[in-house]
Amino acid sequence: MLVRARTLAALVAGASGRHRLPGSIRRLASGSSNSESQAQSMQDEYGSMDDAGETFIVPSFELEVGSTLRDVAVRYQTFGKLNKHQNNTIVVCHALTGNAAVQSWWPTMVGPGRAVDTDRYFVVCANVLGSCYGTTGPSTIDPSTGRRYGAAFPHVTIRDTVRLHAQLIKQGLGVDEVLCAIGGSMGGMQALEWSMQNIVTLRSGVVLAAGGRHTPWQIGVSELQRQAIYADPLYAEGHYEPGTPPTKGLSVARQIAMMSYRTHPVYCAKFGRKVTDDKSPLGKQTFQVEEYLRYQGEKFNKRSFDAESYVRLTQLMDSHDIARGRGEYLAVLASIKTPFLIVGITSDILYPVSEQEELASYLGQAELHVIDSPEGHDGFLLEEARISPFVQKFLSKVTVEQRLGLLQAELTKLKARL
Repeated sequence: MLVRARTLAALVAGASGRHRLPGSIRRLASGSSNSESQAQSMQDEYGSMDDAGETFIVPSFELEVGSTLRDVAVRYQTFGKLNKHQNNTIVVCHALTGNAAVQSWWPTMVGPGRAVDTDRYFVVCANVLGSCYGTTGPSTIDPSTGRRYGAAFPHVTIRDTVRLHAQLIKQGLGVDEVLCAIGGSMGGMQALEWSMQNIVTLRSGVVLAAGGRHTPWQIGVSELQRQAIYADPLYAEGHYEPGTPPTKGLSVARQIAMMSYRTHPVYCAKFGRKVTDDKSPLGKQTFQVEEYLRYQGEKFNKRSFDAESYVRLTQLMDSHDIARGRGEYLAVLASIKTPFLIVGITSDILYPVSEQEELASYLGQAELHVIDSPEGHDGFLLEEARISPFVQKFLSKVTVEQRLGLLQAELTKLKARL
């Protein structure tokens, strides 16, 4: 993977910053981060998290599996203002353990004057179905029993979440058209699925560090994390009490995830073989990387993330398959005519660049940009300053095309009157 990234950089540099792929797919690789940036303290992909926001209630919601949820709550936040044409809405979709407070985990991407400019766009971010940050999930009280859903919470899918959020947009906010759906990782899966729903019109999408379906490798990584939770005796097959959650299992699950989000070079630069106490005898020492992973597990538990939500959301990701029940996979991708910006990270071992290349090659209208970075999967968050220019340019182009379409419609009306 590292050799490939260097080869890509060389190819791009030799072509004045642009390398043409089949189908005129644009692929740009930004300059590699230097060793100094690699040696900086490893950042977390999220800061502090909570369930703040407004709530939209859907009285009855039928799931893909056939069961129906009652009084489904959708926690969301909005930023900016809806324009007079009501066509400047951007939906930002969060990743696995995210929430609706997009400004806290994507501050360089979303905000006044940013790529997703809240002075120009009406930005909506909603918590996903099955989470524990305000939207109905396993920790929610089941209205039919008066008790937490817990393990009885049904399996939910990417499609369920997108349909639910589309209802929020149309029924809750009164918007019929979404300018762009944008997201990374699990958020990217949702952004792609937005092109298939028929509740509101989607004009464009941005997919970062995600593919068109979850692969065996990704399902395997999800299952490792679930098995860590299942192995905790306190899990009790999902029937644990809120006061005694399976924190040890959830901590290990988080540590597994953290390893899959980063890379060999970054860990080497940050930790090497350093130990926390070099005076301890051999066999009694703790490597700094061990201490770091344990700390991340403890930190995650302090966020009070619900273990059953973690199980359900990893299963939700595993459900991702844009072609399920719709036809042959590549043919379904080709049938999507919505313009898409696709962004990959060269060192991403969880959602490798080959998956973004596949999307860009087969989607009806797509451009691909690849960020040459050692940060791994978390690069879609940690490299936001380098990704932002691509997003900003794409949104500007989509907005211009939208305005031209409005102008053409007005001219057509004028001609009809003459």
